[in-house]
Amino acid sequence: MTYIVKDECIKCKLTDCVEVCPVDCFYEGENFLAINPDECIDCGVCEPECPLDAIKSDNDDSLEDKDKWLLLNKKFSAIWPNITKKKAPMSEHEKYRNIKNKFEKHFSEKPGK
Repeated sequence: MTYIVKDECIKCKLTDCVEVCPVDCFYEGENFLAINPDECIDCGVCEPECPLDAIKSDNDDSLEDKDKWLLLNKKFSAIWPNITKKKAPMSEHEKYRNIKNKFEKHFSEKPGK
């Protein structure tokens, strides 16, 4: 079992979750965070820290497209840089906060800075 980041994070990328992670398993894309499922110890401390409800357990039965998000987290955590400190939110995060299904139109494969 692992935790995964999902659609709500795209274009918001609030980083409250990264500072509480005891194993530093978050990786930063240009507009999304990913959790490395092989590093995640399933402690769950990141989930309540996310103000967007973008982090879920991969065995949460209510999670739609679970396999898609698990694969995306695995793929991009292997190529993006590790992030361990909270950063300022994306300037446009409030604009995108309540938009649904952002992946197709807004997801970026570019690494974070």
